[in-house]
Amino acid sequence: MVVLGIDPGIETCGYGVIRGLGQRAEALAFGVVVTQRDEPTAERLKRIHEALTDIMRQFEPDRVAVERLYFNRNVGSAIAVGQARGVGLLAAAQCGLPVREYTPPEVKQAVSGYGGAEKQQVMRMVRTILSLGPEPMRDDAADALAIALCGLFRAAWEEKAQ
Repeated sequence: MVVLGIDPGIETCGYGVIRGLGQRAEALAFGVVVTQRDEPTAERLKRIHEALTDIMRQFEPDRVAVERLYFNRNVGSAIAVGQARGVGLLAAAQCGLPVREYTPPEVKQAVSGYGGAEKQQVMRMVRTILSLGPEPMRDDAADALAIALCGLFRAAWEEKAQ
């Protein structure tokens, strides 16, 4: 199974594509879509939509896993994340892909075994599970890989439950 994980953001939108191989998983691609603050919001969202659509067409994932929006203190940031999340959901729908949404604690639980894990602990587990080296990785890309792993683990659980 191939899963695309999306860590939505309007300035940097993380993506991670993984493939499950029995008891193992491998990273096929990961990175960030970067937009410029001085660009109009509509152009930034268009750039994110086009990049995610290209990734979906290139890797043909079986499902898309997206971080569920959670409200924090910065309302403006939450709205911008929601907009980026929306274009990711739209791209998946246009590509005919099923989407699963996970909260940050669900992702942390799936990857590290503890829903309150620190960001660095989750990143270490992502590197370990996917056998990634110590090369620098953007936080948004690591988060997207964690979201994809959560989607992969949940898919395996759903198959066993049937």
